[in-house]
Amino acid sequence: MAGGCHVLIPKFDAKSAIKAIQEHRVTCFITVPAIMADLLSYSRKDKLSGCGSVTKILNGGGGLSDELINGASHLFFNAAIFSAYGMTEACSSLTFMRINNPELQEAKNQLSKQSEGVCVGKPSPPVEIRIDRDESNSSSSQMGKILTRGLHTMVGYWGNNTADTPESVKNGWLDTGDTGWIDRTGKLWLMGRQKGRIKSGGENVYPEEVELVLSQHSGVATAVVFGVPDSRLGEKIVACLSIRDDWRWVDATAEHQGEGNEVSAHILQEYCRIKNLSRFKVPRLYHHWSRPFPVTTTGKIKREELKAKVLACMQPHSSL
Repeated sequence: MAGGCHVLIPKFDAKSAIKAIQEHRVTCFITVPAIMADLLSYSRKDKLSGCGSVTKILNGGGGLSDELINGASHLFFNAAIFSAYGMTEACSSLTFMRINNPELQEAKNQLSKQSEGVCVGKPSPPVEIRIDRDESNSSSSQMGKILTRGLHTMVGYWGNNTADTPESVKNGWLDTGDTGWIDRTGKLWLMGRQKGRIKSGGENVYPEEVELVLSQHSGVATAVVFGVPDSRLGEKIVACLSIRDDWRWVDATAEHQGEGNEVSAHILQEYCRIKNLSRFKVPRLYHHWSRPFPVTTTGKIKREELKAKVLACMQPHSSL
């Protein structure tokens, strides 16, 4: 950092951020998917030619879609884009992966086709990661709880007066709260949150896996998946979707579904099957969300708040 500086703006908005990047010739910045989407949207409206000063971008707080990666690579044409996976309790980042290296583009496409999880890269040298395998899975499954150990993990939460070690820390290993597996090359694959797991018909369903498939449809801007109580299945899978500006949502009862840029519950169910998503993972209910999603200060969608709002306003015609 010798001779370097930080450029700060009071509050994020895409116009101010782009202006600061151009005016101060910013070389590196950290982003989350929602921020990157706003930057790209503004750049298209303002017809920006690009920001050539940026050489490195680190993304966290969720994975970038292929559309965002391509857009960022075009706008920040000199930048290497890295993705990080981590948590606040472990000093932020645990693993890193470069996601726009042209030489690795073929490997990236192969990784994205894996059926079980999203690759989040390898841990940095001081970070230890291991998988506490879920014994309820089949003996051939390597999936389990993602644990980490090292000087980067927390001692406890600030203001906690008890001297006891937090429940998430056992024998020095911190439970991240996520589920995943490690492949033969040492790369970590993320399945989803342990608490967010849906139990439907006796099967485990991770929302993130279903969201990844739905988000690949050309008409879907954002997909959020969660479970709702069901007397027969235990939980029924619900998909809440925002649609791209040049697409139209049609109800299940509408005639001539699928013509032009139209998307519906039926179309998305068929799309999930075409993408080889297991039948029990395909959402039974679909809700078109036309307002901004509720998000945290870091751009993450407030899943439980959204779930409550969807349940309060969901109409019968949204289901199949």
